[in-house]
Amino acid sequence: MRVYRTPDDRFTKLPDWPYAPKYVEVAEGLRVHYVDEGASEAQPVLLLHGEPTWAYLYRKMIGPTVASGFRAVAPDLIGFGRSDKPIESRAYSYAAQVAWMRQWIEALDLRNMILACQDWGSLIGLRLVAEMPERFAGVALSNGGLPEGQPAPRAFAIWRAFSRYSPVFPIGRIVNAGAKRQLTPGEIAAYDAPFPTRASKVAARVFPSFVPLGDNVAVPDQKRAWAALEAFDKPFLCCFTDGDPITRGGDALFTNRVPGARGMAHRTLRGGHFVQENDPAGFVAAIRDVAAAGLNR
Repeated sequence: MRVYRTPDDRFTKLPDWPYAPKYVEVAEGLRVHYVDEGASEAQPVLLLHGEPTWAYLYRKMIGPTVASGFRAVAPDLIGFGRSDKPIESRAYSYAAQVAWMRQWIEALDLRNMILACQDWGSLIGLRLVAEMPERFAGVALSNGGLPEGQPAPRAFAIWRAFSRYSPVFPIGRIVNAGAKRQLTPGEIAAYDAPFPTRASKVAARVFPSFVPLGDNVAVPDQKRAWAALEAFDKPFLCCFTDGDPITRGGDALFTNRVPGARGMAHRTLRGGHFVQENDPAGFVAAIRDVAAAGLNR
C-alpha cells in the first residue's frame, strides 16, 4: 500500500495547537495520530472529527474538556491530519475506517468513554458504540447521523458532487464556509496543513461517496448498528446546531429510537455544520451533562 505521510514541519506553529503528537500503528502498518490530554486515570472523552477536517477541529474543546476533569483523546482518522494517508482511493471504505478506529481504541484500551462526535465522527463513532457498547459510557452527538439508505438531502448531494468533480478542493475554505464564522487566515491554513498535495486529499474527496444514502454497500451494516443502538440505554444527548442545512432535524431519529436519549436535556447549539467552531462551550457542556447523567443512572 502506497502511503503519504504529511511532513512534520507542516504542523509547526499552528494557532491554538500546542499538543504533542502521539501515534499508534493499526493494520497494515498504518499510523494513527492522536492528541491525549488530561490525567490518564480520568474518564476519557473521545473527540472524533469528520470530513474534511482533522483533530484541529477540537482545539477549542480539548482544554475545557480537560479542565472539566476528563481525559481528552482526539485522533485523526486514517487519511486525515497527521495520520497516514493511503494515496489510492480503493484503500478506503466505511468498514475500513470503523475497523482502524476500533483497533486504535483496543490498542489504547480505552474504556468508560464518552463519545463526542459530529459529521463522519458520528458515522464512525456510532458504529463503534454499536460494536463495543461495553467500552462507552455515553454519547454527545452534534450535527451527525447514522444513515441507512434514506434519500440524500439536496445539500448533501451537492456536496458529494463537488467533492468528486471539482478540479480544486480547498479544505480550509470549505471548513470556513461551513463554520458560519470567518476563520482567521492562520486557522484556514491549519485546516489545509495536512493536505499539501493532491494525493494527500484522496480520503477527503472520496468520503462523501461512502455515506450510506440511497443504494449503498454499507446499508446492512448500518441496520445492524441501529439494532444495537435501539438497545443502548446509557446517556445519549443530542446537541445539533440551528444553522446546518445537511443534518437539520436528524436529532429526532435518535431521540425517538435510542433508549438512552429518553429524559436527556437535548438542546440546540448555535452555528453551522462545524459546531466546534461556533459553540465549543455548548458542546463541552453537553459532554458534562452526559457524564452527570451516567452517575445518576
